[in-house]
Amino acid sequence: MTTKTISHWVDGKSFVGTSTKTAPVTNPATGEVTAQVALASVEDTRAAIDAAAAAFPAWRDTSLAKRVQILFKFRELLNERKPELAKIITSEHGKVLDDALGEVTRGQEVVEFACGIPHLLKGGMTENASTKVDVFSIRQPIGPVAAISPFNFPAMVPMWFFPIAIATGNTVVLKPSEKDPSAAIWMAELWAEAGLPAGVFNVLQGDKTSVDELLTNSGIKAISFVGSTPIAQYVYNTGTAHGKRVQALGGAKNHMVVLPDADLDLAADAAVNAGFGSAGERCMAISALVAVGGVGDELVAKINERAKTIKTGDGTKGCDMGPLVTKQHRDKVASYVDAGEADGATIALDGRQVQPDGGENGFWLGPTVIDNVTPDMSVYTDEIFGPVLSVLRVESYDDALELINSNPYGNGTAIFTNDGGAARRFQNEVEVGMVGINVPIPVPMAYYSFGGWKSSLFGDTHAHGAEGIHFFTRGKVITERWLDPSHGGLNLGFPQSHH
Repeated sequence: MTTKTISHWVDGKSFVGTSTKTAPVTNPATGEVTAQVALASVEDTRAAIDAAAAAFPAWRDTSLAKRVQILFKFRELLNERKPELAKIITSEHGKVLDDALGEVTRGQEVVEFACGIPHLLKGGMTENASTKVDVFSIRQPIGPVAAISPFNFPAMVPMWFFPIAIATGNTVVLKPSEKDPSAAIWMAELWAEAGLPAGVFNVLQGDKTSVDELLTNSGIKAISFVGSTPIAQYVYNTGTAHGKRVQALGGAKNHMVVLPDADLDLAADAAVNAGFGSAGERCMAISALVAVGGVGDELVAKINERAKTIKTGDGTKGCDMGPLVTKQHRDKVASYVDAGEADGATIALDGRQVQPDGGENGFWLGPTVIDNVTPDMSVYTDEIFGPVLSVLRVESYDDALELINSNPYGNGTAIFTNDGGAARRFQNEVEVGMVGINVPIPVPMAYYSFGGWKSSLFGDTHAHGAEGIHFFTRGKVITERWLDPSHGGLNLGFPQSHH
């Protein structure tokens, strides 16, 4: 049986390219290879960059009114057809259908935010700054930009970037994960249907070869990246060394602090939802639960009781949690559970023994709770990126805060408490970019910006919101004077503002 090949989208149409290199795409719930994805050569990558460069002048000069019409049309088509996109995500990523639909909906919020671009792009003006001299500022697009997105959100993460990049007048090359490449092509086809000119949005399938070309090619002016911290650091260092603007969002170790006065039922629900949703393959997943004072035993019991009811299985069958993305990743996550056990932690709930409702060759690992974890264990120090919740016990609020602030990551965190003073202190003192108070996954709305601190972000610009608009544009200030032609005359002095 010949499997189909998923290729690129360049200059408004499907593009096969010259490379014969491919990688397998699997359905994680069955383990079967459903397609091969093309891996771009340097030449293929340049073809995509050239298409974006050729389309830029006309798109830059397209009126805001026209750009917004296309954005609105894309939003309408996306809203009508998002179940189609959710199905594609589930078939290649494995997350359950309603989770996939939730991902698309959160991405759509950024599209909706970008529909307000005329208001968001307004500059400033000062009349008569000096006699008959006016000064005004504008923001202009920077050119062809690249987005390199991870496997865990094949629709939402690209949508953090491309709606704003396109709305502000740039052209885009999207390099999705080779593990789940089809969502990007579906979105490219939708843009074409919405009336976006050819070359404004391109999709390049590939691996490190194509990434390195995007990072070093002078045709690309900015890079947006989401992925693991070591690669984020590499993308940032390489891109900036080649004169590009870079926002590189890295890994996470998100702590959820539960204070003794918290509602433990609420906290247990939140820990299960945030720890095991999308099989823990989220950069905002809760992976370290910090039980303060004596709440550990009761909290772990409540979490286990809930986690045992989670149905793990095929994402199309109404299960609660799907498989992991690849066999290799599944085995790596399971190896952390082995390591935690060897390090002396308690396996309070063992997902290695899960009985899934799905294919026997699927990449299964059930919800896992590891209790009595200490900060030196690999289950705590490493980003596991799977359905593994580590429970650490500390005496006080100060101990919990110190644990979080001394961690190299600073993506998301949450505190569960009924004490407003403690919550306010936490939001002020914690060294993390996104904070939830009785909210376990504090992913900001599109009109705020998404981004972590410390090793969770390289570059200082967060995704979407006002920072996204700033990232995809650059400022220009114009000083102008219109005089009566008879008022000329020479003056070689340095201009002073009181003239």
